[in-house]
Amino acid sequence: MANILYIGNKNYSSWSLRPWLVLRWSKAPFEERLIRLDQPGYGEQQIRQVVAVSPTGRVPCLHTDGLVISDSLAIAEWAAETWPAAALWPAGWKTRAQARSVVAEMHSGFPNVRRDLSMNIHRRIKMPDLPAETRAELARLDGLWKTLRDEHASAGPWLFGARSIADAFYAPVATRMRSYGVALSGPSQEWCEAIFADPDFRDWERDSIPNSWDASGYSVIDGKYA
Repeated sequence: MANILYIGNKNYSSWSLRPWLVLRWSKAPFEERLIRLDQPGYGEQQIRQVVAVSPTGRVPCLHTDGLVISDSLAIAEWAAETWPAAALWPAGWKTRAQARSVVAEMHSGFPNVRRDLSMNIHRRIKMPDLPAETRAELARLDGLWKTLRDEHASAGPWLFGARSIADAFYAPVATRMRSYGVALSGPSQEWCEAIFADPDFRDWERDSIPNSWDASGYSVIDGKYA
């Protein structure tokens, strides 16, 4: 059975970008199906096309071999276990634990950044006035990225040297920094540039504004379902 990843609008759906990048980096074969989210039921987990494929009423959601996996981190863990040659977690148990810790922080944290700096890949505006709690989270992100880059710079340009699930989970935040003109330390900005230069991220960015939508609610890009 094919692996089918259901995702939301590419310009806005940060949670969809995360496992999509992980699957692309794993080289796992998968089919993506993009469902528009700006339709009745949004915010209530009642969009008809989403409810039909996801028990939580949310995307992303992966269908694979009779299983339905409906969480970004769970999908990433599935990819890491199913495609171990991709080395989606760092080598060495201590570094893996560190990577899992920072991914968990992203998965459950930074609520104020999510609230005040929503993902919009194509937005470019001047840094807005932000409340203290949001500025504190931005400082934590910059400090976290800088610390990881300083520690692992000799191993490569990614947060843990080699590309990993951690990079995928923070990639949507990198786009927020760019969209809202957030000033970062040198190592953090260099990591963001590595994300923006990644060929798979660039594929996502290129397709982030669909040409049109068909009547079913699925996106159509260049005549093909996205």
